[in-house]
This record gives sequence, C-alpha cells and structure tokens, in this order.
Amino acid sequence: MKKYLLPKDGQFYKANLHCHTTVSDGKLTPAEVKEAYKSHGYSIVAYTDHDIMIPHDELNDEGFLALHGYEMEATSSGLPFKFRKTCHMCLIALDPDNLKQVCWHRSKYLIGHGEEYRHLAQFDENMPDFERSHSHECVNIMMNAGRENGFFVTYNHPVWSLEDRSDYEGYTGMHAMEICNYGCFKTGFAEYNPIIYDDMLRMGKRIYCIGTDDNHNGAPLDTPRSDSFGAFTMIKAPDLEYKSITDALLAGNFYASQGPEIKELYFEDGKLYVTAGACEKITMTTGTRKTRSAYREKGKVLTKACFEVLEEDVYVRITVKDKYGRYADTNAYFTDELFK
Repeated sequence: MKKYLLPKDGQFYKANLHCHTTVSDGKLTPAEVKEAYKSHGYSIVAYTDHDIMIPHDELNDEGFLALHGYEMEATSSGLPFKFRKTCHMCLIALDPDNLKQVCWHRSKYLIGHGEEYRHLAQFDENMPDFERSHSHECVNIMMNAGRENGFFVTYNHPVWSLEDRSDYEGYTGMHAMEICNYGCFKTGFAEYNPIIYDDMLRMGKRIYCIGTDDNHNGAPLDTPRSDSFGAFTMIKAPDLEYKSITDALLAGNFYASQGPEIKELYFEDGKLYVTAGACEKITMTTGTRKTRSAYREKGKVLTKACFEVLEEDVYVRITVKDKYGRYADTNAYFTDELFK
C-alpha cells in the first residue's frame, strides 16, 4: 500500500516563514512585503518581527495569507556582539486567535521600531517578566513555552548565530530547523545546512526542515544583494485557510526549496518514489553512512527516482539539485514509522 509522504491531494502553497518589516528592523512595511511576495508567486508570509507579534489580518485575501508570529533570541553576554553566541527561534501561531506572546518582558528586548508597537503586545499579565540568557535551560523554556502555548517553533540560522553541536544538541522543543536561511546566505554565511540537519536527526531529534528568507530588505528587490525570494517552504494543504496551513505544518506536509520542485513522494513495498521538476540529481540520505543517488544522463531529462529503503537506514530524506546548483529538501521520514 502506498504511503504518501507528501499528501496525494491538495495544493502546494509557496511560503516565507521568516520575515521582518518596519514593525522591527525591516525596511518594507507589512503591506509592501505582501505585494513583493505575491508578485513572486508566494501565497503565505509568516510575519515574524523581532520580539513582538502583531497580526496583519488586513492583508489577507483569496490569494494571500498572513500568519501571526515573532522571532525571539537568547544571547550570551560579556563580549562585543560580533563575538557572542545567540539562539534565535521563530514562533508561528497555530490558531489565528492565538495572539498572546510567551516569555514576554515589559521593558526589554525590542529592537528597531519595536518600541513603537510595545503597547499593542498581548501577553499573560499574571506572568513575571521573562529574563533571557544563552543557556540550554533558558532556550528550552522558551521553545517549550512556544510549543505548549500553540506555536510552531523553528530553530534559525545556527551558523550566523555562532552556534555548534554543543549548543543545539541540548535544545528541545523545536518543531523544525532552517535548512536554508537565504538572508544570512546572501551576506556570506554558510546557511544551507543539510549537515546540521542530519546531525540533529542522528542525535534522535525528530524535527522538520524549512527554507526561509529572513528578509530585512536593506537592498532593492531587483538587485543581486536582495535577501528576498531565495529560500521558501512549499506547503501542501487542501486550501489557503489559516488552520489548514498550520495543520499542514504540524503534520510535516511540506518541503524546503531554493528553486527545485518536488511534485510527489511516496513509500511502497520497501521503496521510496520521488517525482520532481527537471533536475540534475536526486539523492536519498539516510541515518547511516549509506546514501543513494540518481543522476541526469547526457541528453536526457531527470524527473523521477526510486530508492530501496532498509529498516536499518534509521531515516530517509530526499534532496533534489537543479542545473543552477540550487536544492530542495524533504523532511526526514523514520523507518520505524514507514515500515509499520
């Protein structure tokens, strides 16, 4: 029997799940971000300004959905900022009526224009101000508070953050990590991170991977320095309703991409089948040293691949590479669930 790992039914919606605007330190207004992204085929933007969650329901229309969210960080102290480690996470509200921030502080942490919006923040007024520190304990409180209070929690740009295995190995509570953060990538950081994703998976973390822009739009959109439209998440859902999209996020019904298209992915009789757009290479990575790849042969078109899966593979995930050297990555699928 076929197990569709990307749903058979529904429609793919192009999403940017990490975005900054003039509500914090971005250069475009929320409405300008909407128009820019709609013009490039996006249906969804999660507005994740730094440390403050402002809903933008006024931007919604039949072809565009604004998700509520915000980005929080826990940063080390004692050194100039350029030397300090920091852990950044985005919290995306799973319900459109969930507007209360967690881990709120009444006087600290807002940056850019955030102070202008502080009075609009909603939070539990019975809770004391939350003090942050760069520690496993603090980060886990933040991530798990997000998860327990109805947010989809992502772990962001570990390379820019100067974090390594000693940091993320101890983090719990994230739903997903950014396998590609285009904004950091554009400024020169190695923020296409399949190695870190595999490292986390091999630790036993069963998390998803997403592609995001983390756009601040400091450069014009039509210039090579633009930090928009470079990494995205393709979400498959029955419609463009808020809960349909966030339910799809929770279920892992999406893949991350820098350009390549993945059309179909299913498991049947011990084999993994993938259909993609025209590409150069399709690879199945596993939780062991063994990988398997299909290549485009000279004069031919590569759009499909089939790989044998073994229960001992621990997990499998697909990467598609196109002729421009861009990648698309599926989530990991664990063999103890595939072979049930």
